[in-house]
Amino acid sequence: MAKRRRFLNMYLTTTISVSLVLFLIGLECVLMLSMQSLFKRVKEDVVVTVLLDKDADSTAVRRMNALLAVSPYCHHYEYVSADQALQEHINYLGEDPTQFLGYNPLSNSYEVYLKEQYVCQDSMAVVAEQLRALPYVNKVSYQRDLMDLMNTNFNDISMLLLLFALVLLLIAEALIINTIRLQIYSKRFLIRTMDLVGATSWMIKKPFVVKNMWLGTIAATLALMVLAGCVYYVHYRMGIVLFDYTWQNLGIIALVVYGFGICITFITSMITCGRYIRMKEDTVYSI
Repeated sequence: MAKRRRFLNMYLTTTISVSLVLFLIGLECVLMLSMQSLFKRVKEDVVVTVLLDKDADSTAVRRMNALLAVSPYCHHYEYVSADQALQEHINYLGEDPTQFLGYNPLSNSYEVYLKEQYVCQDSMAVVAEQLRALPYVNKVSYQRDLMDLMNTNFNDISMLLLLFALVLLLIAEALIINTIRLQIYSKRFLIRTMDLVGATSWMIKKPFVVKNMWLGTIAATLALMVLAGCVYYVHYRMGIVLFDYTWQNLGIIALVVYGFGICITFITSMITCGRYIRMKEDTVYSI
């Protein structure tokens, strides 16, 4: 009974240890997807302002609406009439230019929000030229300096995040390897005995490999359950949307956690068992 309890405790400890490491890996995936989602939202908030001519009538506006609706670069757009722009100007600055000019100097305009992939220097320059070529368009403007600074900062943050992910991946791999090595270390005499009675290398490795791969699968499931609970709490209790909860993003997280858990347990079991199979008999007793 005590031997069975020690056996269960050993594999329970291994499963919990691996699941904690896999949870960190899943958390890193959530962090990277969250940063990607944040970058996407920020980029899609970049505005290209399109000012129309003074003589642009309702027909021109409807035509402009139709062109923007089918354009490949437009995520969404907002039409701002001259009267609406005048009212916003009065509310913001507290003065009415019509009182000393005698007319509304502002024009009808559009605020065009681009898709994420078009928010870069070359693409936005092409989009601006296409918009300028449209009829009744007087001026097209956007903040080039802000866009360049934003892209530069995004690239720097992405590189730092990727470096952090690689470091965490190496640490996680080392922890899982040491955990499985300790587990197989306790069975080194059994491995040596099987080798002495003529068992093939794969016959010796197979039970350890299959068992540890199952442990990796169970640990990955536990890690994903805890991770899902954390994401649920942050989303529904704190009101923070970390990333787009699409099947694709959820599949990426599950694939990374399950893939890493199964692959690393398989590789570690194969290498560690092979080490004890090749080890000389006197060395097994001395380590």
